[in-house]
Amino acid sequence: MTRVVILYYSRNGATQQLADAIAEGVTAAGGEAVLRSTGHGSDAVSDRDLEIENTDLESCDALILGSPTRFGHMASSLQKFWEGTSREWLQATLTDKPGAVFTSSSSLHGGQESTLLTLALPLLHHGMMLVGIPYSEPALHQTQSGGSPYGASHHEHSNKLTDHEKQCAIALGKRVTQTASKLSS
Repeated sequence: MTRVVILYYSRNGATQQLADAIAEGVTAAGGEAVLRSTGHGSDAVSDRDLEIENTDLESCDALILGSPTRFGHMASSLQKFWEGTSREWLQATLTDKPGAVFTSSSSLHGGQESTLLTLALPLLHHGMMLVGIPYSEPALHQTQSGGSPYGASHHEHSNKLTDHEKQCAIALGKRVTQTASKLSS
């Protein structure tokens, strides 16, 4: 079974909702969704999922990374995690595995695209193959809030994902799983 690690940080729950929808897509594509988080503490709602360990990178077939926008960048706990992966980088642990990204922001123009791009940088440095959402996904054409070819996203105009945001997230989880499955066969 294709093992997909979904690594995220969520403070208010929106990024966690995207992680859940992505996990739904991973499962629908026949994969195993492994939810991991960073930054456990009083301000993080992601305490239900285990904290990421570097060994999770070794055992995964794919990795999907998510964060709320922080001035157009990922949350500091995710950045701190990546700064501790030099050994995995030197050993090419993630090389040739598919990777993808997702984000949420409190405003429509709150830096979603720049956050998605900065989330992709450590994946590229680790030699991963970046997977996005193609325009063949109908929800990408119909969304009035989150979702882009760079990755799944949510505009926090409400506490709940829109149908299109959820469809984009599910599609991303499916696509990454299918890509990882094809690469391992």
